[in-house]
Amino acid sequence: MNRSFENENALVLVSGGQDSTTCLFWAKHRFAGVAAISFIYGQKHAVEVDTARRICRQLDVELKTVDISFMKDLVVSNLFAGTDDVSRPHQLKDSVPSSFVPYRNLLFLTLAAGWASTLGIRHIVTGVCETDYSGYADCRDVFIKSAQVTLNLATDFDKNNVIIHTPLMWLTKADEFRLADELGCLDFILNETMTCYNGDETLNDFGKGCGLCPACKLRKEGYAEFLRTSR
Repeated sequence: MNRSFENENALVLVSGGQDSTTCLFWAKHRFAGVAAISFIYGQKHAVEVDTARRICRQLDVELKTVDISFMKDLVVSNLFAGTDDVSRPHQLKDSVPSSFVPYRNLLFLTLAAGWASTLGIRHIVTGVCETDYSGYADCRDVFIKSAQVTLNLATDFDKNNVIIHTPLMWLTKADEFRLADELGCLDFILNETMTCYNGDETLNDFGKGCGLCPACKLRKEGYAEFLRTSR
């Protein structure tokens, strides 16, 4: 596969889930070097951070872990530990899933950009996706483009301006499994990643998870479609 930025490095936002781990492999195919950053924000599925650490160790990727658990004291979401069912509507808007954490990706990208500048990296890779975005406004392409402009307006780094890459933006979950297959990491994605909102490590044909939460349902349906369309 073509290494588009073979002389440059990238920082990947890694959660230990399917999306970010696929992006990690994608970045390793394209950049000279890859570093990673992960966030602890009081999430129910905090096991994902341990998963991110394990994945980065296996892939020999340096991981920076940042504790921003103060978020649970500021914003409303059922994704925080000790809150209600993530399958319910959001308290602030019925049409939004209660697992949505307001301003999470904006904060993630801001902190990632700060760490990237310290490392001398201008490329940031994140696994957000508009095709299967589940009602999360901060996974849309327009948000990412706006965030990139805002981050670069906040500095005066000229040639070191941040570039945000979103390799999954227009892919369905089935397409994402197909990409993992093309990257040679499908088995790794199925066996090692944690997407489940409940942090259930039960291993299914579609990967680890409870099979019932919104994240598991999306992953399970995507894997079934991938198998159907790959025959």
